[in-house]
Amino acid sequence: MTDQPLTVAAAWGEPPAPSPGSNLPEYSVSELSLALKRSIEDGFGQVRVRGEISGFKRHGSGHCYFALKDSDAVLDAVCWRMTAQRLALKPEDGMEVVCNGRLTTYPGRSKYQLVVESIELAGIGALLRILEERRQRLAAEGLFAAERKKKLPFLPGIIGIVTSPTGAVIRDILHRLADRFPRHVLIWPVAVQGESAAAQVAAAIDGFNRLGPAGPGNTGAPRPDLIIVARGGGSLEDLMAFNEEIVVRAAAASAIPLISAVGHETDTTLIDHASDRRAPTPTAAAEMAVPVRLDLLAELGGKSARLAGGLSRLLTERRLHLAGLARGLPDPRDLLGAAAQRLDDRGERLRLAIGTRFTAAWQRLDLAASGLRPAALAADVARARERFADVERRLADAMGRVLVAKRDATDNFAGRLATHSERHESLLARGYVVVHGAGGVVTDAAKVKPGAALELEFYDGKIGVIAGGSRRPVRRSVPPIGQGSLF
Repeated sequence: MTDQPLTVAAAWGEPPAPSPGSNLPEYSVSELSLALKRSIEDGFGQVRVRGEISGFKRHGSGHCYFALKDSDAVLDAVCWRMTAQRLALKPEDGMEVVCNGRLTTYPGRSKYQLVVESIELAGIGALLRILEERRQRLAAEGLFAAERKKKLPFLPGIIGIVTSPTGAVIRDILHRLADRFPRHVLIWPVAVQGESAAAQVAAAIDGFNRLGPAGPGNTGAPRPDLIIVARGGGSLEDLMAFNEEIVVRAAAASAIPLISAVGHETDTTLIDHASDRRAPTPTAAAEMAVPVRLDLLAELGGKSARLAGGLSRLLTERRLHLAGLARGLPDPRDLLGAAAQRLDDRGERLRLAIGTRFTAAWQRLDLAASGLRPAALAADVARARERFADVERRLADAMGRVLVAKRDATDNFAGRLATHSERHESLLARGYVVVHGAGGVVTDAAKVKPGAALELEFYDGKIGVIAGGSRRPVRRSVPPIGQGSLF
């Protein structure tokens, strides 16, 4: 009965004094919990535990809490945030793993637990079973269906590459593209291994799809025509990021054609099933992405030569065919000669027919003239002359009357004009004066301003004057001047 207290006291330090009436030392709860903690940590400072993950939970702080169990016992485990970020695989319930860490206690709940420092699969078979179950579940959703596969562009203008910027994979791809057909390349750097790799790869695929198409209105990076997701070879645990569901769904939802080039030829990941084309190696992905430029030039040259040869043969065949048809046609000179002869014949016949028609017409005219009576013709001419003389006399009378009327009207206007002229001159001779101002003849005294320049028209000439004085003008009723009645 004294072994356990003495062991704990030794771990703690000096044992406390025995309580009165008892030979057992007395501890507080905290002292005993701390003693147990140090005893367990010293005795199990580094352990390796195999078990099945159960109740896995990632806290908002980033720490992971779960339990390792087998058929007979359960061991609580905790993985701190910084360690969880460096894990090579993502823990899941039901996964059989081997955890490296140290045992410690949690005094707040009187529990002991394993502080996990690394996790690895207990066996490849367990991981393959998990991957197979995931593959079947995603395949049942149609993510791997053949009708979802998109055709790769023959010659993409822009290629987006999702991979690590520091590995040999990106150099191999760029070198292969430069050898075959240089293209514009956009690199989205991601981690290809570790806890955050899957989220970064999925975000990169989605990010490429969110880019706008190349054009004047796009000020940022242009949208690629093809995406390559690449990683070098590694163990199954190293490639686990490309088996994650978030990556598989991002690849299946990509509107841009996608090539997966993860691992070596024998490596297979779930992204290979969701991608539009699987490449056995990253270098092979570059070969799938673009054709060989020299091969295209050679093919183009060969087709151009074949086209030129075909056109030459076609023209030769058509020329021979035309020559054969020409041999079957009559000589155009013979056709024109016969037509010219017919034209000359028709022309001669027309000339003769016109002469004959004129001769017949003259004969009919002479016959009609011989049938006229001279006496009747003379009587008609006499009556026509009488009618003409009567019309001429009536026309002369009418013209005379019109001339007399026009002459009388002219004489009347001349008389009236002379009357007006003589009246104006006679008025000026009697002492009347015509006043001219700036605006013409002045007829109203109220319109004349003092100091205004005026011109007075007399019978024998005109003189200039200046208006003056302030005498109010006397208004008189003046009958309008105009032409009165002559009768």
